[in-house]
Amino acid sequence: MLAADSSPAAKFLGPQTCTSSSCHGGADDKSNQYLIWSTRDYHYLRPFATLTTARSERLAAVLNIGDPTKSDRCTACHAPFETVAAEDYGPNIDQHWMIHSGVSCETCHGPAENWLRSHTRKDYSHADRLASGMRDTKSLYGRANVCVACHQNVPADVIAAGHPELIFELDGQSVTEPKHWGKSDNGPGPQVWLVGQAAALREMSWQLANETGAQTNLEQRWAGLYWVLSQVQDAGEGWPAAPAVDKQSSGRFESVRQWSDSLARAASGATWSDDLTRKCAAKLAGAADAFYETEHPAVAQARRAERLVLALDRLTLALTHANRDPKVDEALNRLFADAQSIPDFDPNQFANDLKEFHSRVTGILEPK
Repeated sequence: MLAADSSPAAKFLGPQTCTSSSCHGGADDKSNQYLIWSTRDYHYLRPFATLTTARSERLAAVLNIGDPTKSDRCTACHAPFETVAAEDYGPNIDQHWMIHSGVSCETCHGPAENWLRSHTRKDYSHADRLASGMRDTKSLYGRANVCVACHQNVPADVIAAGHPELIFELDGQSVTEPKHWGKSDNGPGPQVWLVGQAAALREMSWQLANETGAQTNLEQRWAGLYWVLSQVQDAGEGWPAAPAVDKQSSGRFESVRQWSDSLARAASGATWSDDLTRKCAAKLAGAADAFYETEHPAVAQARRAERLVLALDRLTLALTHANRDPKVDEALNRLFADAQSIPDFDPNQFANDLKEFHSRVTGILEPK
């Protein structure tokens, strides 16, 4: 998968090429990226190790794919260097170690051969680095694209075999990851949330448009996320309008894929403000009436609630600057509890608790 995403001429050189103390192997916070990855980041070792567990063996047996550490259905995300041909490695690379290390520098930043020596030049612009083959992780849109495929997409048969569902939420997941990037590259949390969610919807739309057979569970999840994003589509100036979704139309997934990609791009390039965060939060916190509707089955409402509570968490946390009122947290925790079990979801209870949450955040939603 990695080789297919990059220039055939570019070779992978391995993280050891990044580890000098003057580059990314130093001790200070401007040069310790390799140390953070190799000592604290769960992308190191753990993804491959997951494939050696009894659970992975059982899942592989159900899918009849043999050794999960060798099948590209598993290694594409858990051990991406397993898919790289020997001729696409640079000299003196321990391929066995590269595979077992999991997800490393070049998995995300691209094969380093064409940009390793040049990417630190002071006369190089961001565009120059991208032109030399480095992947764009500086823009939120580019960063979401790097992460979303492995953190969102799981084929339906793999889910049916026992793989857990994945919910990609770029802001929350970025907060929990040991950071090897500067604060100036973070972006406001709500903006990161929206770009990530739009990218996730795009990927789900692509999957639904391309996989054959019934995809009832994935389509319910897709519809839930589409509903959440359609609530905030007009919060920003010039953001694209959501297309109408006709459940009988075979083109609905493609139209939503195009829209969500446009929304991700627009949100990524927006000048974000607290007022924009308030608009998004107000739209979602005030959506209780939608859960009283009886035309949608409870499972569809549960999928809306699943994404909605994640959004409210990220949006209100940003507005209160990590010092949220305990009463707001209490109300939000009730919403999380309501949405925790899809089979047991009670739309009316959730609607009541969402109204209570809305009443408690009214003060922070008022324009300043």
